[in-house]
Amino acid sequence: AGWAYRSIGFVRREQGLLLQPGNPKSLSGLADVLARGGTMAVRQPGAGAQMLLEVLLKQHGAKPKDLRQLEPPCLTGPDLATAIRAGEADCGIATRAAAKAAGLDFVPLLWENFDLVMRQRSYFKPALQALVGFFSRKPLRQRATDLTGYDVSPAGTVRFFA
Repeated sequence: AGWAYRSIGFVRREQGLLLQPGNPKSLSGLADVLARGGTMAVRQPGAGAQMLLEVLLKQHGAKPKDLRQLEPPCLTGPDLATAIRAGEADCGIATRAAAKAAGLDFVPLLWENFDLVMRQRSYFKPALQALVGFFSRKPLRQRATDLTGYDVSPAGTVRFFA
């Protein structure tokens, strides 16, 4: 017998290109980075931002080797932002919040959903009900507003039954 699952919406976050202040190379997307040979700060293999970059490159008919990449890869989003801020790279992929924290320009690329997936019977346990209840409280919404680039409107929404 299979288990029934629930997917509960949590948050969406905005991913995009972090750019040097003032965007001196006038980069408006990945196509510009490829066409103009911009240097891109990248993340290590397996990092979410790196996997996203690989998908976006494929959509543009390109491969990672087609990019001028900063070496070595950055271990975190803030490390990537620091490399751009220091002028070591023209751009990189991270969240709007990372751009804001580092004082960088930002070109939005997409929103990604983060959901919680659990067995249906677990959904009704008090601890998970308390967590789902927290999703609608002001502290979570205020923190998302403060960070920028986070949308908690899907929080607590049951997205999927299986």
